[in-house]
Amino acid sequence: MPVPELDTAEIAQLLAQHPAWSLARDGKAMTRTFQFKDFSQAWGFMSRVALLAEAQDHHPEWFNVYAKVEVTLTTHDAGQSGGLSQRDVVLAGAIDALA
Repeated sequence: MPVPELDTAEIAQLLAQHPAWSLARDGKAMTRTFQFKDFSQAWGFMSRVALLAEAQDHHPEWFNVYAKVEVTLTTHDAGQSGGLSQRDVVLAGAIDALA
């Protein structure tokens, strides 16, 4: 069952509330890069995000190299071909609270 996709006004509000994030994939995703002191801190952050994501049953796409973690949020079953949804709003807020 498709998840409701955010409309343009809702996406603008999302970005206003989370200014460290930017749109990606033609507005169908949002991304943020986190920089840490070292690999251990980056891995710890990823572990905390993983626990939040599992509890929310909404998992990020991410990429890690040493002390850098790039996080992309999108809802694959939003709309007809994926996009941003309320799930991404909630997870972005939880991730921001960790940073």
